[in-house]
Amino acid sequence: MIITENWSKRIGRQRDWAWRGWQTRYTYLRSSKKHDPSKPPLILIHGFGAAIEHWRNNIPVLSQSHTVYALDLVGFGASRKAATDYTVNLWVEQLYDFWRTFIGQPVVLVGNSIGSLVCMTAAATYPHMVEGIVMLSLPDVSILRQETLPKWLQPIVMGIENAIASPPLLKAIFKILRRPEVVRRWAKIAYVNRAAITDELVQILAAPAQDKGAAGTFHRLFKSVRLPQFSPPAKEVLPTLNIPILLVWGRQDCMVPFAIAPSVASLNPKIEFVPLDNVGHCPHDESPDQFNAILLDWLEANFNQAKAVERIESKCFKSVIEEAS
Repeated sequence: MIITENWSKRIGRQRDWAWRGWQTRYTYLRSSKKHDPSKPPLILIHGFGAAIEHWRNNIPVLSQSHTVYALDLVGFGASRKAATDYTVNLWVEQLYDFWRTFIGQPVVLVGNSIGSLVCMTAAATYPHMVEGIVMLSLPDVSILRQETLPKWLQPIVMGIENAIASPPLLKAIFKILRRPEVVRRWAKIAYVNRAAITDELVQILAAPAQDKGAAGTFHRLFKSVRLPQFSPPAKEVLPTLNIPILLVWGRQDCMVPFAIAPSVASLNPKIEFVPLDNVGHCPHDESPDQFNAILLDWLEANFNQAKAVERIESKCFKSVIEEAS
């Protein structure tokens, strides 16, 4: 499907929301079909350096059958570039408060990259909020280091990262990285399909870096993503989830190598693993028609009327057992 309409008209109804005193942005688009309680709302969570408009090729299609929400996480997009410690748990709290304020019924979370970590952690932290999760790659630091770096090389890499992490050096690096021509080069690492790297995409990725406080946020994020406390380990969290899980991973992903995908997929038998050929780090944007079809088929298989009745009966049975005991 080729969509030529400007992205701002494709991502739904944008709104501002004050969270913990910080301005944040979200958007929503209600399903065009009659309300069906078996079709849970979707919340889309972007990846590192992205924003709600990164879902511009997905929201119009998904909203034909599901009500769709998308958030700009604090520190990204049009949300405040806050002077705070950035962790996955911070974004999980933002997501939960958003859900509690605006939705209040179980949802399916869809995340790309860091957004996948947020979805996974939110499902474990607030199980009553989440009926299923969709992860487009999973940048778990512990798995990445263990499976992509030899043990002897790991301390060397960490030493180099620590040296780069000095504020003056990062500030100088950031001034270079936020230039549109450099953003375009970075996009070529994340995307296999060069045709997907449009002027529109470059504008979307480059614009937030001009915001007040963006350089400080970049510094804080660079430091925090390398720390163990940035995110709970997938090896501890994923096995505990008892919900439908879809894992989509581009075989040509250079940002989070496809080599670790089988290890992630093996962590929970409920994971449906879908590898994609000739696709990189952002399947939803690089190959939106393919991804939208995969997601909608998975949603239909797991959240139709029969499945809804089955889930309700299961919850009622569980409640009766708990009361009897």
